[in-house]
Amino acid sequence: MLDDATLLLETQCGVLTTAQALAVFGERLFRSNVRGERWQQPYRGVVVTHNGPLTDAQREWAHLLACPPGTVLGGLSALEKDGLSGFPPNATYAVVPDHARRPELDGLVVHSSVYLDERDVHPLRTPPRTRTARSAIDAASWSDAPRRARAIILASAQQGLIRTRELRETLPRRGTCRHRALIIESYLDAAGGIQSLPERDFDGLRCSLRLPEPTRQRPVRRKDGRFYLDVTWDEYDVAVEIHGIPHMRVLQWDADLLRANEIVIGGPKLLIFSSYAVRHEHAVVADQLRRLFASAGWRP
Repeated sequence: MLDDATLLLETQCGVLTTAQALAVFGERLFRSNVRGERWQQPYRGVVVTHNGPLTDAQREWAHLLACPPGTVLGGLSALEKDGLSGFPPNATYAVVPDHARRPELDGLVVHSSVYLDERDVHPLRTPPRTRTARSAIDAASWSDAPRRARAIILASAQQGLIRTRELRETLPRRGTCRHRALIIESYLDAAGGIQSLPERDFDGLRCSLRLPEPTRQRPVRRKDGRFYLDVTWDEYDVAVEIHGIPHMRVLQWDADLLRANEIVIGGPKLLIFSSYAVRHEHAVVADQLRRLFASAGWRP
């Protein structure tokens, strides 16, 4: 019994429900510690077995235990636990069973769902949380900004936390989902299955602006080897690069910046667009292309 109590305290970082604390310590010791203010009760039904400031982990457990039974961490809170870097949660994100009460606590963001069985909730991990693919989809869906939604999916895939198959299987169970089309587009990009599509989309935009036909994949020699420019117009000395997936690995990003500098030093004026901009921000891309070609002497 003592070993079980110790394990529970360690697992939950010294944060217990009132029922757990009574079962572990007995009513007399529980009442004595609470009344003597050696323990604290940050929320109704939750006790912390010390009277000092809460750590981030303890605050997360306190939020979780203050919610109805069956509540799990979700979104960025769950993804951080599973190893996602670059997207620290600014609150505790929790998913409660559908129709359960939704506590209003500082620092807690609550969503509800009817899909909380073992297909979407990991049965063994602690704190209890949604599986990684579900967490990524939820975090993207809960994001107000489409760019951030896309970045969450791509980062989860690039950091090796999820596979395309898992996302494909999980999304239909998600129910109503904001940014659904963008999530699909993003995980297909992450899988590398449609890397040529951004360039095809760009060419449609080029045609709508009546820009000249470019040279595609022109080889360029540099001191440390050969690389290719996506599209170039040698007669105007301009070029465009389209990045299908944002480079979240610092070394790759740094190398790309140096490569872009070499291109500009060696010749053409260069514009760089993400595939997201090409697909979803036509007005901005079109405006920059018009001004680039106008500066190079092009007239429609």
